[in-house]
Amino acid sequence: MLRASEETKQLAAMLGNELLTWPKVSTRPMFGLRGYYRGKKIFAALPVTRTIKNPNSFIFRVEPMPLELLEQARKEQRIDTENSVPSAKWLSFTLNSEADFREALWWLNQAYEHAK
Repeated sequence: MLRASEETKQLAAMLGNELLTWPKVSTRPMFGLRGYYRGKKIFAALPVTRTIKNPNSFIFRVEPMPLELLEQARKEQRIDTENSVPSAKWLSFTLNSEADFREALWWLNQAYEHAK
């Protein structure tokens, strides 16, 4: 696992604060990340001190993954679908700057909606 960049830590904290306002969302620490759950289902892991793919990324899970959403993810340059685990449906999103916040939140919402 890689150390999260300072900017990513700040952006992840902002994203996490937003996620905690959504219904039925709870968190648990997990190896330098914070896991976000809708009820009992995990849908995202945001960096606190560590990241999975690169120093500027977080991971999210969409299950089931609709084909049209997977195609959209493949077109999104900030999402790593090549190195994701297809059976687990975990994807990595790279936060390059605060400008990526809105798009990151959209993808987190997709993960949240599919975690019913």
